[in-house]
Amino acid sequence: MSIYKLGEQMLSISVIAEIIDEERQLTLGEKAKKKIQDCRDYLDKKMEQSDAPIYGINTGFGSLCNHKISNEYLGKLQKNLLLSHSCGTGDKVPVDVVKIMLLLKVQSLSYGHSGVQLKTVLRLIEMFNKNILPVVFQQGSLGASGDLAPLAHLALPLLGEGKVVVKGKEVESKSIMKENDWGVITLQSKEGLALLNGTQFMGAYGVWSLLKSQKLSYMADMIGAISLEAFDARNECFDELIHLVRPHKGQLKTAENIRAFLAGSEIQEGEKEHVQDPYSFRCMPQVHGASKGVISHVKDVFTTEINSVTDNPTVFINEDKVISGGNFHGQPLAMAMDYLAIGMSELGSISERRTYQLISGLRGLPVFLVADPGLNSGMMIPQYTAASIASQNKQLCTPASIDSIVSSNGQEDHVSMGANAATKLFRVIENTERILAIELLNATQGITFRNAKSSKFIEGILDAYRAEVPFLAEDRLLHKDIENSILFLQNLAIDEELM
Repeated sequence: MSIYKLGEQMLSISVIAEIIDEERQLTLGEKAKKKIQDCRDYLDKKMEQSDAPIYGINTGFGSLCNHKISNEYLGKLQKNLLLSHSCGTGDKVPVDVVKIMLLLKVQSLSYGHSGVQLKTVLRLIEMFNKNILPVVFQQGSLGASGDLAPLAHLALPLLGEGKVVVKGKEVESKSIMKENDWGVITLQSKEGLALLNGTQFMGAYGVWSLLKSQKLSYMADMIGAISLEAFDARNECFDELIHLVRPHKGQLKTAENIRAFLAGSEIQEGEKEHVQDPYSFRCMPQVHGASKGVISHVKDVFTTEINSVTDNPTVFINEDKVISGGNFHGQPLAMAMDYLAIGMSELGSISERRTYQLISGLRGLPVFLVADPGLNSGMMIPQYTAASIASQNKQLCTPASIDSIVSSNGQEDHVSMGANAATKLFRVIENTERILAIELLNATQGITFRNAKSSKFIEGILDAYRAEVPFLAEDRLLHKDIENSILFLQNLAIDEELM
């Protein structure tokens, strides 16, 4: 099994995908180990030499920052912090996202600016490597003083508290500690705050959403091309010339993709009766391309974030400074995730419009794409479903980042609501996948009524899809077809270079 060494290079979104998909093991590079240990030693020495108040190290938290804590209670202070902040509720965070949270937390701590013990980081790595994933809840973070409640739940197993998921089952952390011969981590000064302060909940949702968005963006082009063929639409609107005079990168890429998908299509070689197509077909490069531009921008934001130190206070050994600042504030992520939600919602919006066109009885296609309409409702109601989901996406795209609420007795008087942006984005991504799956269901049905063949590429997709979802000759239980269509998209492997 391959190993990824943290602390030796920048972490990229694509590398995270490799680590998760290939179940690579994590380890710390020697430089990272030294940085972590040096920072801890520095902090211990500083606490011995001075009793001056340093926020979060020998003071209370939030609006209790002026309450000085004596040295004998510093460890207790950090333990109390984890326990008191474990106030998450609502649905559980998917284990795939929790695993990314663990990875990002270790990455942030590996820079040696957080004052944690080396053994604390090594325990988190061991949990990651053994797929011992804490139970974390979606609600509880304001996305400003770090993702406090979710990260508290992430850290609870270090104390033998809370629950973890192992091989798909929830178990008490205490039982896992016995099985692995783990002792309870006795937290030192500042450690609890280092574990709780940070943007790893928002970051993990953002990374997951980016990985999914890149794939869905490519699939939107592919499914749109199949719909184009089913609708007997024209292809000159994808000519490179028209896009070179408005050269947005995403627009160019979508047009390039669709040209490649259609190459060699007999349907395109046939004479067209219509001079122009509806925007949902003709403007795919412009609309899909704009979403690609959003993905690219958000990817830049998150690449910076996952390679950053986001807890507080931040320790600088060489400068002999412990600085209390605001790197935990999630505003950059909140705004980026709101933007990505809009971009992905638009992919679903235009997809639903293509589905609507396909079932409308136009271009020689039967009404609702089924023989004997009336006796059969055919694809009438899948479009309803897609329309319902597309509308929900629009509602979910109200920005979370424009909201704020006062907390901690006014000390934390502006928050990002980035955690809400994150969970909202997650739903938009899942919804968009469902809308695209419904379009694929309709597109593959519609193209069957064409007398000519499509391209070799599209015919290959059709053959693979038909093995999972057969042609609809008469009405049947379509819920299963939609679910199988979603699974088809989820299981479709795509080369990263194509996305």
